[in-house]
Amino acid sequence: MAASAWVYTLIPATAAIAGSVVAVNTRPGPNLVSAIQHFAAGVVFAAAAGEILPDIMHRGSPLATVIGGAIGVAVMLLVKQLENWAKGPVGLLAAIGIDILIDGLVLGIGFAAGPKVGLLLTIALTIEVLFLGLTVANELGESVRSRTRIVAITAALALLLPIGALLGTPVALLPGPILTGFFAFGLIALLYLVTEELLIEAHETPDRPWVTAMFFAGFLVLLLLEESIG
Repeated sequence: MAASAWVYTLIPATAAIAGSVVAVNTRPGPNLVSAIQHFAAGVVFAAAAGEILPDIMHRGSPLATVIGGAIGVAVMLLVKQLENWAKGPVGLLAAIGIDILIDGLVLGIGFAAGPKVGLLLTIALTIEVLFLGLTVANELGESVRSRTRIVAITAALALLLPIGALLGTPVALLPGPILTGFFAFGLIALLYLVTEELLIEAHETPDRPWVTAMFFAGFLVLLLLEESIG
């Protein structure tokens, strides 16, 4: 299971690098970036609501759910505070690095829940990390002139994905209630990603109907994938 999670993290890691390559060669327009954010938010929300939430509800461990969820809220609020404190490129890279590490951890937890959950989370997080690659490259482009260096820094950050996955995968060996707590943590992390990062940043650009519709397109696409996988 650990090997599977690690291998699958190479997909979003490659997407992050691809996003940085695109950004250093051509700056995407704000409407396109907002559309990608909406689509990614829809996909991640569908993965959280369709896979992790039902698993938690069927485990019947309310105390573990509350504790894991509370820890998830505390960690994500701490991450938000760190992002507010971040100043300059170094602060930005530190904040994004924490985000990517948590994404990898959630992916590892997803594979602990089952191969199907892990696969769907891989798809969801690939789109989200693609956006992070675009963000890193755009921000670094204001202070770093070397395109190669920008892509290399993004690639170094992407390595945090397999590290996070390796940290999260052993969760499958834990007792049931503790496992439920980790799933609750992963659920909160994904919902935070949708509500407090992707959608907030997406709404910095004036909404257009087709851009808003991308959220529901992403949601439906992942639902269709879930049904096709069975």
